[in-house]
Amino acid sequence: MEISSTGRLEVRITAADVGKRVSVRRLSDPGTPGEKFTDTVGVLASWDSGVLLITRKSGETVRIPEASLVAGKVVPAAPARRRGPSASYEELAHVSARAWRPVESERLGEWELRAASGFTRRANSVLPLGDPGLPLQDALDAVRRWYGDRGLPAYVQTATGAEGTQELLCAELEKLGWVREVSAELWIGALAPIADRDEGAGVVLAREADEAWLTRYQRKGVSEVALKVLSSGPSVWFATVPGAGGGAPAAIGRCVVDGRWAGFAAVEVDPALRRQGLATRVMAALARQALDEGASAAWLQVETDNVGAREMYARMGFAAHHAYHHYRSP
Repeated sequence: MEISSTGRLEVRITAADVGKRVSVRRLSDPGTPGEKFTDTVGVLASWDSGVLLITRKSGETVRIPEASLVAGKVVPAAPARRRGPSASYEELAHVSARAWRPVESERLGEWELRAASGFTRRANSVLPLGDPGLPLQDALDAVRRWYGDRGLPAYVQTATGAEGTQELLCAELEKLGWVREVSAELWIGALAPIADRDEGAGVVLAREADEAWLTRYQRKGVSEVALKVLSSGPSVWFATVPGAGGGAPAAIGRCVVDGRWAGFAAVEVDPALRRQGLATRVMAALARQALDEGASAAWLQVETDNVGAREMYARMGFAAHHAYHHYRSP
């Protein structure tokens, strides 16, 4: 925290610092056990009527009474990454969007409105990269009308935790009553070490998801719309480890190659065969294919409560780049 020449803590932020990343120390709430002070680091989303709203990397918004502040300062916009490929949020947002295309989209300024008959929130939410060309309330009204015309709930996909992400928009949505329903993280890592972890023996690669692949896919009753979304992307590959006796596959996976990036998804293993390295084998086979097509970096999305997957991906060299969230219209 900021300490003056006299050794006293100082508050060196003002309402003019809204939009910047800050670190603040405040008195703990009365009755809180333990420490007298609480520290918060995040983006200063607003400072109105004596209350600060700070959005943390996780997307959580913290309300801090101005009167409780003990110290505060502006800190660098994003900590330096120590491992993994260099990537901006905007680059990854575009890459991940191209890997999971809707069947219908429309521009609202620099926002993209996406729809796919309700198949996954990612394909049925607004991607707000830039300026919608309207005041926020008007833009959100237009979003609600667009999704309402299609019989769909209105969702906005936001991101937090990296330079250029949307902490301010998250705070505004929450003020307007939009509800955050799902949070996950986008992780990145080097591609070659994934290919080197296993020979990928016994993995069958194909350009289309056949009936066998779909029997292992967790989303049952896949429609024609869903198949279009699954097959979308610059260069799409589906991996299958055949099951014993011609039954459902032992494991599956999907990879989209897009320039230097390879995006992994739908890596699923028969519950009876987990912890036998099948997921690693699938990803290694897909990684080799992506390397052959010129990719060098990898990304994937993982939910915050999927402990097993997070541990596996960490062992493979992946690390979190940013969090993303889906806000639903009230």
